[in-house]
Parts: sequence; C-alpha cells; structure tokens
Amino acid sequence: MKLLRFLPVALLLALVLVAAGCGGGSKSVPASAVARVGNDTITKDQFNFLLAGAQRTYKARKAAFPKPGTASYKSLQDQAMQYLVQQAELEQKAKDLGVTVTDKDVAARLTQIKKQYFGGKQASYLKQLKAQGLTEPQLKLDLQAQILSEKLYTAVTGKLKVSNAEITAYYNANKTQYGTAESRDVRHILVNNKKLADSLESQLKAGASFAALAKKYSKDPGSAKTGGKLTITKGQTVPQFDKTAFALKTNQISPPVHTQYGWHIIQALSAVRPAKTTPLAAVRAQISQQLLQTKRTAAMTKWLNDVKTSFAKQISYQAGYVPASTASTGTTIPATTTG
Repeated sequence: MKLLRFLPVALLLALVLVAAGCGGGSKSVPASAVARVGNDTITKDQFNFLLAGAQRTYKARKAAFPKPGTASYKSLQDQAMQYLVQQAELEQKAKDLGVTVTDKDVAARLTQIKKQYFGGKQASYLKQLKAQGLTEPQLKLDLQAQILSEKLYTAVTGKLKVSNAEITAYYNANKTQYGTAESRDVRHILVNNKKLADSLESQLKAGASFAALAKKYSKDPGSAKTGGKLTITKGQTVPQFDKTAFALKTNQISPPVHTQYGWHIIQALSAVRPAKTTPLAAVRAQISQQLLQTKRTAAMTKWLNDVKTSFAKQISYQAGYVPASTASTGTTIPATTTG
C-alpha cells in the first residue's frame, strides 16, 4: 500500500497542463526563496524538504540518488520546482473559491488511512512509512495536497448537472451501443482442408452424428468439446461464416465454407433471434453519469488552463532554480536580490 496522493482522474490529467506553465514575472525573489508565484514565495526550505524526501525514497528502494550536476539531478530539481509552483497557484486560487484545508482535515484523513490500511496500529503504520522512505510531516504535506485537489474539484464541478434532454439526445445519437444484434445457436466443424470437409459433409448427409464428428475432427478449441455448439451474434464472426450461418434454415447443414481459419461445416440449431434495443429507461443512469463525468472533466480542464494563464507572467525564479521547461521564458532573479 502506497501512502502517496491519488487525485481525481480529471484533475490529475489536467494538472499536467499547469505543471507545464511558464514563468515571466518581474517581482523580486527573496534570498531565502527559490521562486515567487503571484503574491507567495516558495522558500528554499520547502524546496529542500521535497528533495530530502525524494532522497529518502531512493534510499528505501535501494536506488542510487542522482548526483548534483547531472541531468538526472536537474530533472529531479525541476519536478520539485514545478510541483511547488503548481501547489502555490492552486492554493492562491483556492482562496478565491473559499476553499481551505485545515490541520483538522489532514488529521482526519491520516486517521482514516491508519484505520483502513493498518487497523489503527501505529507500529504497522510507522513500519510502512519507513519502508517507503517517508516521514509523517512529508505524508501530511502530501495529504494536504490531495485534500486540496479534492475540494477544488468539488468546488469547480460540484454544481454541474445533466438534463433529461441531453441524456435523450445522446441515447438517440448512439443507439447502436445500447442493444444486441441478431443472434442464433449453431454448431460447426472446422478442419484444415476441403477434402476432409467434403468427406464429413457426405457422412452427415448419410446420417452421421454431427456432435460426434465435431468432437473427433473439429480444430476449434472453443466448441469441439461441446459438439461444435456456438451462440453467434450478427457481425461478430468472420464474414463468410456470418453470412452462411444466418442464411441457413433451422436444422439445415451448409456445404463446406472457407474462411481464414480453414473449412467449416455449419448447422443452424435455432431460429434467428431478432435484434433488440435496450430501452432508454434501462441505461438512463449510466448515460447521465457518463455525460456528467465528461462535463466535469471539461470544466476542470478549463479551470486549470485558466489558472495557468492567469499566472503565466507572475512567476519568477531565483538564479539556478529555473526549470528546464521554463528556462527560455522564466524571469531569473540574482541570488543577492531581496524582496
């Protein structure tokens, strides 16, 4: 069990957009900070806290931590910076929506995790933290980010609804998804060559048992043991087989039919069952949920794009901390600058 954050799918996908944002502000960055995002600063302590956590995780996995100055280390630094910038943006926008995450929220979530995964046993919980190279402060920070994302998702998408008209329109436009095509019960014998197929056809015409011949000769592993029996749906088998199987009269046996799999002899065992369409009432709830999720994803993606746009020129970085993806546009402030 991993104690890392699990964001709502729509939010997780859209956050990638935020993480790719560019800096371009002109506000000064204090010497104790690595970046300024809007009205907030990201401190060196926050930045180093993330890197230290990553180092513990590498150690727990018995993996070599990237050495300073290497491309791998720079990539790790960039990930930490992009995450912190992203969180700063979200926290500031959360205030505009009246969204806050309290220490009580985090404590409640932590208690829930301990109860759900460790039966409330503190020793088991601490053992798992150590195994993953995590500390409780690190986990609490992670939980705070998780809860913030959940609350933002609710704030942005919670009032969205799907109308009956939208459900009906979707159903009518996608009716083929809500029904079954024609079907019937058949049996067949599949062999590799026409000579054997012709011989089997002659035996069947002479009164031989179809089931016995299928069990003895058929190369179809799915039906040979049941005497060749299949229930087929229109359009779900190869064209030559499909055309013949649905053209036969009940109990009629076909001449050998060639497909990419070999030679088939087919017998229709039932009448063709007509196609059926599932009524709207039976799938209304399913369609409603599907359309609602689509709306929520679109709304969340737009909101996060707007967040990225609003901060595009409000991010400044301390010298040496500019992520590679923003190096050409982010404003770099000399290390001696104070705010």
